[in-house]
Amino acid sequence: MAEQLMTDDATDLTTLRRSPLAHLAGAMAERTVTGERGVALREVPFLTMVGLRLAPGTDSASTVTDLTGLPLPGGHGEVTGDPATTAVLWLGPDEFLLVGPDETVVPAGLTGGAEREPGALPSLSTAPAAVRLSEALAGAGVPGQVVDLSANRTTLELSGPSAREVLEKGCPMDLHPRAFAAGTAVATTLGPVQVLLWRTGEQEWRVLPRASFADYTARWLLDAMTEFAAPQVP
Repeated sequence: MAEQLMTDDATDLTTLRRSPLAHLAGAMAERTVTGERGVALREVPFLTMVGLRLAPGTDSASTVTDLTGLPLPGGHGEVTGDPATTAVLWLGPDEFLLVGPDETVVPAGLTGGAEREPGALPSLSTAPAAVRLSEALAGAGVPGQVVDLSANRTTLELSGPSAREVLEKGCPMDLHPRAFAAGTAVATTLGPVQVLLWRTGEQEWRVLPRASFADYTARWLLDAMTEFAAPQVP
């Protein structure tokens, strides 16, 4: 298999990836609840996630905003941009998370016909967004930290009229719209798991657990969804 990967110019390594929750895709689809008490769960895999550390209001911040076209969020819970394309989440006074679409490509140097050290296997590169941001800060000669965190977390999307009630079973935050409006994202817990919780719409939420906790988080949510498949008890 390794020899085939190293000699086949047509091999697209992105097709060989396996997301943290690929094994639960069928279970999540089967447990979808429709109707007035509806709720659905799915994984949104391989999103680009780039951790940023820089001070707002500085040349570093201007460099990043000029490149992304998005202002940095100004405070706790704030998000700029659009979850359908690219967004920036506030994580701390000088810490942010850029979330965007999957941009993973196989660099030309890793194709089967490229020269490489004997025995070396091809691998995917750092997320292109992280490379662009790093190069922009370095080119401008300004301080800042850019880290590719795309493999650090996966993304679960919970949607439907009952989505908030499912989350309220294990999240200590006040999730009522008056306190947690669409476009809000915070670091919190779901059950015992630390997650980023992002409300992307009135009935849509994104839950971002670390990849090693993804299986537990997905199964926890599936269990919490079970009651909504039955009629509500008066």
